Amino acid sequence: MIYPVLFLVIVALSGCQSANTDTMNNSVKSKESPKKGHYTSDGFKNLYVEDNDKNFFDFLEMRFLSDEKWADHASLADQVPIQAVDVERLHAKSNMPPESDQPLVTWLGHSMFLVQHNKLTLLTDPIFSDRASPLSFAGPKRYVKHAMDYAELPDIDIVVISHNHYDHLDNETIEQLAARSASQESPIRFYVPLGLKAHLSNEGVNPNEVTEMDWWSKALVKNAFSTAEIQALPSQHWSARGLSDRLQTLWASWSINFGDFTVWFAGDTGYNDIQFKQIGDTLGKVDLALIPIGGYAPRWFMQKYHINPNEAVKIHEDVNAMKSIGMHWGTFPLTAEEPGEPVKVLAQEKLAKGMSEGSFISLSIGESIVIEQ
Repeated sequence: MIYPVLFLVIVALSGCQSANTDTMNNSVKSKESPKKGHYTSDGFKNLYVEDNDKNFFDFLEMRFLSDEKWADHASLADQVPIQAVDVERLHAKSNMPPESDQPLVTWLGHSMFLVQHNKLTLLTDPIFSDRASPLSFAGPKRYVKHAMDYAELPDIDIVVISHNHYDHLDNETIEQLAARSASQESPIRFYVPLGLKAHLSNEGVNPNEVTEMDWWSKALVKNAFSTAEIQALPSQHWSARGLSDRLQTLWASWSINFGDFTVWFAGDTGYNDIQFKQIGDTLGKVDLALIPIGGYAPRWFMQKYHINPNEAVKIHEDVNAMKSIGMHWGTFPLTAEEPGEPVKVLAQEKLAKGMSEGSFISLSIGESIVIEQ
């Protein structure tokens, strides 16, 4: 049995809401540059919010000594719809000729999506583990079941990772993907923010298959059939896996342009009214945006770095999204709101703004949908 105080510390350190635990050896020491406003002398910063120095003790005080009410996520798990992934459909999609293709999107829980189009397969912020934690026996535990055996995923071409918190960068998952990459006919290409290449290499990924990217930089990825353009773009968040590496690696959102279909993956983010409009101006139009709607309560503690459904709708509008899907909810007990609350509040926000029902949706975990073009 874990002693209660130790358990509380592990829980506090394991999610995105405070400093994490696990020493990193691959921090970035960035030089200040007038062209790189998000650079500091020893890492990175956000441009439109003053970064705080809250640590896990601040989280513990808020979580256990304040009057904030936290939902019992495990007892409310039935608020989260879930279905078994149609694995045959995913494999059939991978074998479909590009000229008859329509994008197929599958939500696997939290911020993990599988996007298949033009014979390219994208996976976002993969986490196959039961816990968002550095430990297998403690830390935030997934309170809904997995929708599939991840070994049954079709071949993957692209993995994008938004930042290094444990619910977005999971070591065990990276190890599995590294082994999968080595066994595929074409290896997986990993795209990560500045400072994370060494971390993936330490988990077994061939460093030649990892591309580190700064905000606004671009790269091309291709297989035998298709080519896509990857662009790292800003988000408002932070990074840490240990007690001494805060803000030393970058965080990012990602655009993946398949040629006739553009996906924007927000990663994890707070809101400002500048950067997302810049992204919208840069991309022109986003066919599909994947935007967080959960992980926001209590607001006084979470607001700088995590959006609520109201802000998610603002981002949907700012980036000129034709359609958005909500993510970062219903999987891990990281924040105070009930599991199903983000979907209910999103529906209220759409109604208040007169948005169409299909403009910003949520899926069941394991659900696949075709994005009509």
